[in-house]
Order: sequence, then C-alpha cells, then structure tokens
Amino acid sequence: MVLVAEDTDHIASELRKLHIPVLVEPPAPNLNGAYGEITQLGEATGHADGAQPVIENMKSQVAAIVRSVPPPSMRLSVYHELDQNYFSATSQTFIGEMYTMLGLTNVADRARKSGEYPQLSAEYVIASNPDLIVLADTVCCGQSAKTVAARPGWNKIVAVNRGDVLAVDDSIASEWGPRLVLFLKTVAEEVRRVEAHAR
Repeated sequence: MVLVAEDTDHIASELRKLHIPVLVEPPAPNLNGAYGEITQLGEATGHADGAQPVIENMKSQVAAIVRSVPPPSMRLSVYHELDQNYFSATSQTFIGEMYTMLGLTNVADRARKSGEYPQLSAEYVIASNPDLIVLADTVCCGQSAKTVAARPGWNKIVAVNRGDVLAVDDSIASEWGPRLVLFLKTVAEEVRRVEAHAR
C-alpha cells in the first residue's frame, strides 16, 4: 500500500493501474480529523482493532497536557514557521488548533484569506511581534533561534529578545499522527516559560 498526502499528477490512479493499493490522506484539518485518519489507516491495513486504543491514548494525553498549562494571565501570540519563506498555519489547521487549546493567539489568522497555510512576509511577522516563535523548519531548512535572530529587523520581536524561539524537529511539528502529542507537549512546556518571561 502507498500512503499519499495528496493526489499529485493523478498518482493514485496511476498506481492503481499497477494494482498497487493507494490511500490518500490529506493534512488533517483538526485533531478530530487526525483521529479519523488513524481510524481509516487502521481499517485499510487490517488493524482496525488497534487504531482505537491509539486514538484513546492520544486523547487522554492531549487532555492532560492542556490541563497542565494554566490559562495565560495575558494574551500571548505565536508565529508558527513551516519554512524560511514564511509559510505558516492558521487556527483552522490541526497545528493551529493545538495553539488555540493552549490559549495562544495565532498571528497567521489575520492572513487566513490566503488559505489555511498562508505565506506571510518578514514585515508581517515583525509587525505582529509574536511572544513565541515555533520553527518547524529546523531539519529541512536549517533554521534555528540563531538564524532567526540574524534576520533583518527580527531583533525587534519580543520572542527573539526574550529567547522564546522554539526549534522543533520537522517530523514532530508537521505530522498529524500519534507524534502530534509530542509536539503539543513540547509547545506546552515552552508556553509555561513564555508566560514566566512575560510577567
């Protein structure tokens, strides 16, 4: 079986002509979507009975992580970077939903007319002045707190000044499977530090 995120160039039909089963699972729009895709994958691979315990375990861990973060005493904002060209993720994505669950305001939401994964600009991010920057382009693109601080004008951003730039492995930050729990936990720990810095 081949699992694809999108049917680029009709790859699904081409593979099926070769009698290769294909399952198209686009990026989950939210956590419920992620759980649904895990169910579908379990059914497609003959592991339907194993999918539900995975989902229940994820839900339990997500709830515990969210409970571990008290509501922020002030509204904190976040910029999630998918690549160094400033593509981001709004609250209408599974990534953005996790930020919402932790009480954060997503700076990409004001650009959502451009889609769920809008391309922002350096000027936009600087003007938004996020309290937290999360880098999901550390492996693919070599981004880090150091490279961000070296960007022209980014030293004016609160998150950069306070050292609240979180570098996360791309595979943890961008996958909508069981590892999203690791991402949520990592961000929750950082939110607690950001809250302490912002007081």
